[in-house]
Amino acid sequence: MDDRNDGVRFGENKFISKRSILSHLKTYNLYYEGKNLQLRHREEEEELIIEGLLNISWGLRRPIRLQMQDDHERIRPPPSSTSWHSGCNLDNQSQVGQKQTPQTPPQMEVTPPEDHSSNGTTQDHEEEEACDVSAQLLRTKSDAGVLRRGRRRSPSDQRRIRRHRFSINGHFYNHKTSVFTPAYGSVTNVRINSCMTTPQVLRVLLNKFKIENSPDDFALYLVHASGERVQLKRTDYPLVVRILQGPCEHVCKIFLMEQDLGEEIPYEVAQYIKFEMPVLQSFITKLKEEEDREVQKLRSRFKYLRCIIEKQLQCLPEGSTCM
Repeated sequence: MDDRNDGVRFGENKFISKRSILSHLKTYNLYYEGKNLQLRHREEEEELIIEGLLNISWGLRRPIRLQMQDDHERIRPPPSSTSWHSGCNLDNQSQVGQKQTPQTPPQMEVTPPEDHSSNGTTQDHEEEEACDVSAQLLRTKSDAGVLRRGRRRSPSDQRRIRRHRFSINGHFYNHKTSVFTPAYGSVTNVRINSCMTTPQVLRVLLNKFKIENSPDDFALYLVHASGERVQLKRTDYPLVVRILQGPCEHVCKIFLMEQDLGEEIPYEVAQYIKFEMPVLQSFITKLKEEEDREVQKLRSRFKYLRCIIEKQLQCLPEGSTCM
């Protein structure tokens, strides 16, 4: 069977048969049985499509900048002319305001809050409420009074805010801390499918957290427990690559790193990385000694060949030429 014609692509000119990928997928889903990281598959026009959540670890060294989150959707407090006795109708006012608020244009798919309950991005309802208030930066005492009166929201408003506000390990947008570096090794996830290439996955991830940096500034790396590090090419399909690597993240993880700071580490080098410095120094010494011995052997060999050639030249009669 030709994998190219009846298979799933996972890289440039790289294919795997449907039978093989489904076998890997079965193992993958058994590992995550009962968890939201299980993957689903379907066929459309004889093309196998796999979709679900992909875990990605933060491995950034430089800060990122968060966009201002949905300011046009922020629930405005009632006008200052509204009497204090009408405060009991704030829920009705917020519902009316919701009907008058223009709908936001469709965005790239983001993971609902319940999809990433297993990692550090989960925030409960109270944290979201507190973050929304802190992001408005009170300027005067009158602002504080208005916010206190306007904190009650209808359930539909609260659901809309939760849908559009995500955090990176509890870090929501804040004017004072909108530039920061996510904790190294912390995990998030994005909902993707097997037809999405590396740049597309990067765009989904940045859009989910409303990060201003360009997707071209980042790259995805496969980081193995051995220390081996391989950069995913722009033509790779991260979800399929993840399935082929197996589900266990103790063996292999996908990291988000800077394009210019990340570097590949081949297995030949990675197998020495985790040793202590004295051990590594002894390895270097041994390699140096072995190199010196090999150089000495080559020198002796060429010296011997040169001597033989010179003797043969001396035995030739004068005026003769070598054929």
